[in-house]
Amino acid sequence: MKNILFLLFALSFPEIHAQHTYAFFGSFNRDKDTEGLYVYELDTLSGKLSKITSFTGILNPSFLTVSPNGKYVFACTESKTKNSGSVSNFEFNPEKKSLTFISKQKSGGENPVYLTIHQNGKWLVNGNYTEGSVSVYPVSENGQIQPYVQNFQFSEGSVNPDRQQQAHIHATVFSNDFKYMFLPDLGADKIRAYRFESENSQPLQPADIPFTPTVPGSGPRHLTFHPNGKFAYCIEEMGGAVSVYSYENGKLNNLQRIHTHSEKYKDDSESSDIHISPDGRFLYASNRGNENNIAIFSILDDGTLKTLGYQSTKGKHPRVFNLDPDGKFLMATNAGTGTVIVFRRNPETGLLKKVGRKIKIKSVSCVEIRRY
Repeated sequence: MKNILFLLFALSFPEIHAQHTYAFFGSFNRDKDTEGLYVYELDTLSGKLSKITSFTGILNPSFLTVSPNGKYVFACTESKTKNSGSVSNFEFNPEKKSLTFISKQKSGGENPVYLTIHQNGKWLVNGNYTEGSVSVYPVSENGQIQPYVQNFQFSEGSVNPDRQQQAHIHATVFSNDFKYMFLPDLGADKIRAYRFESENSQPLQPADIPFTPTVPGSGPRHLTFHPNGKFAYCIEEMGGAVSVYSYENGKLNNLQRIHTHSEKYKDDSESSDIHISPDGRFLYASNRGNENNIAIFSILDDGTLKTLGYQSTKGKHPRVFNLDPDGKFLMATNAGTGTVIVFRRNPETGLLKKVGRKIKIKSVSCVEIRRY
């Protein structure tokens, strides 16, 4: 009887229990007097995107992350801006469908490219590409980003004189248990590692194994962990490959290296982003350059990958893509053509099919998706 009454109540007042899924888009707007940060609502039945708000007054919010409670959107701002570079954040109110600027701090470099936040919401970590550095910021209870308390500068490069004269940190990624931080360094061909002690006033501390070397000239870019925490996957921008690792307590052990591109394209792959479906069965990796597609892999029981196929992103330069929390949809941001394409994901085959119409956002550079 109680279940029946609850069902009748829910049907009478659906707005109380309704959930909404929002997509946050950043861009290289190049002009802070134009829109830079956008919020769209995703129809989780059709895959349609509907714009609900945007923010004007920030320059090049090129990469985003959302706080664990969904209240704050953090952005790399003033990216690719000479003698500048900052991190900013905004409060998102899903009821009012509004974005409100909160705070900004120097990034510790002129080209911040990746942000991540600790599960406790108290620490923000930023990677600066051009100078090859990482910065760690406390975040106060009211959402204010405080000045960074750590800024590590790396120097050494690797074998490619055009791309690797010095370090280039391209991502800051927590292990699933948030005890370690990993920093793919495109310039040095290393995945750097630190312990993360969240109760310490300076939480980044040396790890027993300070780095994992990658193939010379491969240029590690982004890293993701399997939901089971036993495997890690690093996409290599210059090598056009995914390296697969077993993982335990801060240690990466190489299992496999597999190309993200078909035999047709052996050069200029410019691999960029990497994500795993929530069920842990499929891995997706984006290629820019000549291909402009998503490579689709199945994940085998031992963590290794098997190529399933490729899906065109129907645009140029898919810098960042993402999946919704249920894994029903994949959104690709084509920075070169300024378009967002939504694909429905087949949960059994892992394959993708375009749905809805493309969304035009000038120089769109990234997407974060969250359910409220």
